[in-house]
Formats: sequence, structure tokens, C-alpha cells
Amino acid sequence: MNGIFAMVLQAAGMLVSPVAAQAPAAVVEEVGGGVTGVQFMDYVEPGQVIRLGGHDRIVLGYLKSCWRETITGGTVTVGTEQSEVAGGEVARAKIACEGGRMMLSAELAGKSGAMVFRQVPSRQSAAAVPHPQFTLYGLSPVFEVRPGGRLVVERLDQPGERHEIAVTDQQLVRGAFLDFAKAGVALAAGGIYRAKLAGQEIVFKIDPNAKPGDAPLAGRLARLQARN
Repeated sequence: MNGIFAMVLQAAGMLVSPVAAQAPAAVVEEVGGGVTGVQFMDYVEPGQVIRLGGHDRIVLGYLKSCWRETITGGTVTVGTEQSEVAGGEVARAKIACEGGRMMLSAELAGKSGAMVFRQVPSRQSAAAVPHPQFTLYGLSPVFEVRPGGRLVVERLDQPGERHEIAVTDQQLVRGAFLDFAKAGVALAAGGIYRAKLAGQEIVFKIDPNAKPGDAPLAGRLARLQARN
């Protein structure tokens, strides 16, 4: 009987554990003052609590709802689509983003080891350009490239444009993020691109109205490595 009971508990634990691992809800785009517990470019999850001093400031970019929150002071409880703020001030603005689709694409790529094309890619046929998995709303993406290696970004809908970067630790923000804006690289508005790194690859589109430079992070973030 004890053996059966132990097996039941073990099975229950196996069922519960995947639920406990939540997908990130937002990314920390800015921190100011003496904020502790989170840093620039951290992902935060639903239920996470961030305590801010009276003059502390944090900017969160929600990946699914595309709310960009600027919060000053108080206690912040991260939600799935926006934060609850007690004792502080919050200003929200909608931005253009497809962070939810981007995160899903990254997780699927990490599980399968390869991306899925809606059409078979072929250099001989323009109709075989793979369908973008998501759209980015800045001309200079931020790539999460853990681990480092050789990043190749090439345009698919028109020939000729290709960027190849040997990623080094010195180039990365927080040891994992390569910002094309800081590297002075801008892609073409409306273009469809494939990015490849260390066996991972994604296909994305740059919005025709995408802006140059340091656009909101949640709208230009692309992950090439699934979260562990």
C-alpha cells in the first residue's frame, strides 16, 4: 500500500511541475533609482512582486497585451497582461508588438530543434519564402542569443542582404542580448528575414512602418534560444 501511495504522489508531482513553470509575462525595459530584485532585460512572471522606493522607477513591456508601463514607487505585482500597483503611480501606453507569438515560436523551436515552415523553402521560387512567425516593430531587433556563436540574419523576400556577426561576450547586454541598434545595424522596413544561431532559426518580418533606433523593447525582441 505504501508503495502504491508513493507512486501516486510521484505521478501527481509530475503533473503539477509543468504548471508551476510559467511563461514570462513582461520584460524589464528600464530601471531607475535603487530598484532591487530585477534588472534591465530581466523577464518577469505573473505573481512576481517588485517593491519600489518612492523615487524608484521601472518600465515593463508586456509581451502578450503590448502594454508598456512606466511605474514610479509602490508595490508592483506582475499580472498576465498588466501590473497591479499599490502605493505608486503607473502610466500605460499601447505599443505595437507580437511578443506572445515570438515567445511561442521560441519555445516550439527549442522543443523541436528546428523551425516549421508553412511552405518548403527554395531559392528558385519567391513563392517558397517561409511565412513569418511574428513581426518586429523596430528596424534594429534585439536578439536573445544564449548561447553565443555566429549569428546570421539574411533577407528572404529579396536577395542580397545578409548580416553575419561572430557574437562575443563584450557585445552582449546581460550576457545574452545583442542589440542591433547599439551595433548600428538596421534592417529594411517590410522585409522578411531568417535569423540562425547554434542550430536555432526563426523567420520574422519587419513592419513596414517600423522605426529606426531604440524603439520599445517588447516590439523588437526576438529569441533564438528557448528558455530553460
